[in-house]
Amino acid sequence: MISLTSPVRTRAHDWPAGAKLLALCVATIALFAVKDPWVLALAAAGVAALYAVPGRVFLRHGAARLRPLWPFVALVLAWHGLTGDLPGGLAIVLRMGAAVALANLVTMTTSLTEMRALLARGLAPLARLGVNTRAVELAVVMVIRFTPVMAQHGATLAEGWRARSRRRPGWRIIVPLMVRALDDADDVAEALRARGGAD
Repeated sequence: MISLTSPVRTRAHDWPAGAKLLALCVATIALFAVKDPWVLALAAAGVAALYAVPGRVFLRHGAARLRPLWPFVALVLAWHGLTGDLPGGLAIVLRMGAAVALANLVTMTTSLTEMRALLARGLAPLARLGVNTRAVELAVVMVIRFTPVMAQHGATLAEGWRARSRRRPGWRIIVPLMVRALDDADDVAEALRARGGAD
């Protein structure tokens, strides 16, 4: 199973998960309060510096996780370029990129065990009301855990398609990707049943 946590150990790995998530919330709110593209550019540069400080390996891992953002960046810039509001498009792209990069930074430096423990503390009031919070914790952890797995499945299917055809794979890999997702879900369901489920 692939992990979203970075293999490169940093000081941020030792910080409490709650503190990192709180800092992420504050930073995201601040980013959305700023309208000036120049200030947002400085903020984005600061986030990039946070990735660079731990070294090249950490920076490369972080950049690879942010690669899916590029199509959205291109689309937003193209649209705002056509409508004559390129500064507005740059502000949106810088704000979105910085916010997502910060969230990715938290994910890369926080283990799933820490995330689940934080969820358990946050959902404790609901547990007292009889809500099965363990199932909620498990669902959130599974979504986080399987995100890179599905991304790798998609990359593998796309690579296989390109080896057989000169055309871009596009929508053609959606069905096989769904089949792989269902297979993985079935395997995980069997494993959970064997261990007593989420009760």
